[in-house]
Amino acid sequence: MSLVAGRVLDLGLLGYERAWQVQLDLVAQRQQGDGLDTLILVEHPHVITLGRKQKALANVLGPGDVPVIEVERGGDVTYHGPGQVVAYPIVALREGERDLHRFLRNLEEALIRTVAALGIGGAGRRDGATGAWVGDKKIASIGIACRRWVTFHGVALNVSTDLAYFHRINPCGFPSSVMTSLQEILGQSVPLSVVKPLLVRHMGDVLGREFAKDT
Repeated sequence: MSLVAGRVLDLGLLGYERAWQVQLDLVAQRQQGDGLDTLILVEHPHVITLGRKQKALANVLGPGDVPVIEVERGGDVTYHGPGQVVAYPIVALREGERDLHRFLRNLEEALIRTVAALGIGGAGRRDGATGAWVGDKKIASIGIACRRWVTFHGVALNVSTDLAYFHRINPCGFPSSVMTSLQEILGQSVPLSVVKPLLVRHMGDVLGREFAKDT
């Protein structure tokens, strides 16, 4: 298939619920055949989100002052916060692309390539556990939704995330100690401005989209 034109919408630091509404508005547009496929990039203030998995709420241990929001994505509980690159691909899947398991594997592949491009070897998948892993540590989480073959929600890559916040949950049903970040592995900080274009490039490659920066 030929590449589909798309755009990147970088929302900077934005509250979860506001970014969620942006997603829903774009999904509605794409369902009507309007607009372009869009890769949203965003960094959220501290928030815990619950997916559709039945036991998600049981994996919230003690949120404290962090809000907990239930959403329509697949998966369990996760945390978003400063120092994390979150990417939401709002993509109208074409004939031949309408396989959500393959779509998830493509998102994993984009994350694996991004992590490798930043100098971390051995990134890969783990059977039965969606996301990107480095050895026995999880560096990125994935949870998507799809309405009338338009995807939303997406991926969260831990860059310089404060991993202590994961102690408030069992992330995706795992103990919090499973989570890691680029900073923890590399032993140095990595600017989000370095990570974002790599993720955009690899997302475009695996999804067959040409995501251009929105001007």
